[in-house]
Amino acid sequence: MSKIPIGCEPVVGSLTLSNQTKYRMTYKMQERNKHKKNNDEKEGKCPLYVIVFNFIDSRFFNLFAAVGGNRVTVYQCLEGGAIAVLQSYIDEDKDESFYTVSWACNIDGSSLIVAGGINGILRVIDAGNEKIHKSFVGHGDSINEIRTQALKPSLVVSASKDFHPSDIYRIVSCGMDKTVKIWSMKEFWTYVEKSFTWTDLPSKFPTKYVQFPVSIFLLLLSFRLFPCETSVGDFFLAVTSFLSFQIFIASVHNNYIDCNRWLGDFILSKSVENEIVLWEPMMKQSPGEGTVDILQKYPVPECDIWFIKFSCDFYYKAAAIGNREGKIFVWDLQSSPPTLIARLSHVQSKLPIRQTAMSFDGSTILSCCEDGTIWRWDVVATS
Repeated sequence: MSKIPIGCEPVVGSLTLSNQTKYRMTYKMQERNKHKKNNDEKEGKCPLYVIVFNFIDSRFFNLFAAVGGNRVTVYQCLEGGAIAVLQSYIDEDKDESFYTVSWACNIDGSSLIVAGGINGILRVIDAGNEKIHKSFVGHGDSINEIRTQALKPSLVVSASKDFHPSDIYRIVSCGMDKTVKIWSMKEFWTYVEKSFTWTDLPSKFPTKYVQFPVSIFLLLLSFRLFPCETSVGDFFLAVTSFLSFQIFIASVHNNYIDCNRWLGDFILSKSVENEIVLWEPMMKQSPGEGTVDILQKYPVPECDIWFIKFSCDFYYKAAAIGNREGKIFVWDLQSSPPTLIARLSHVQSKLPIRQTAMSFDGSTILSCCEDGTIWRWDVVATS
């Protein structure tokens, strides 16, 4: 377990707006769906948990996906501020409740959408052909996060109970044990590469097993790697049964951690403590050992409930996060001390914002809410 050195005080951002970027609310829409409440099926407002832009294919940067209940929906941001529904997928199991979604792509470059939720099943959707491509079973519990490797977007990691942007071997994870963990796949990367050219039966794939102490083993059982397609076959290959080596554990927060992202070699993470924390993992040669340098803190008032996630633009210039009162805070990630550049609110937005989505250049911010609404905010052009 890493330790936090004494005497390293983080820089805390001010909630006073500075270098303000002005946004205006341009569109609001209501997602309606059948969902379960108290074991009774209801027709009406379905909570939306995740919303995410497509950063994988430059042709479709204006497309985004959102999930809620047993539905995955693809939308397009239109010029002038409107939103259009393009596709909607309804899971065959009416009891499914999707918690996460990510964009990916096939070996041939075609767009895929990967979603998972309470049933622990990964649904891979072929957006181009408008059909389910594959369904993968491997998790023993609900799937809370799916992330795509930006440098190899046909490689996806899913977590039950974040790839590094430039180091393809490293993943950062967080969870209800109040720790952030960094994992390395470097030693077993040959197995990942093999999966894309494997021509024999899937059952003959040389799966790599790794032995761990029980305290780590239980965590690793909840991870699986899924190449979404291979160049020679239309089947699923398990690259590793357990996710490589855990090389760093950091106790930065005192409660559940529901969101983290790499910022270069630093890490942004968020718990239920009304703030986002930027910190540096300083690893030693021995796995699991090292120290943590907490660099900056980005306050987010009334953000003290589980499952509120932040988002960043493609270049990680800014981060946007909602709170339980329906407000959005936008922080400049390239400044020190941290600078709050926008605070977005609307008289009709009063319920928790589960996640935001910043567009490729940060000019549009989307939010999905507890009442099934999607809000769009656009930068106000300056003369």
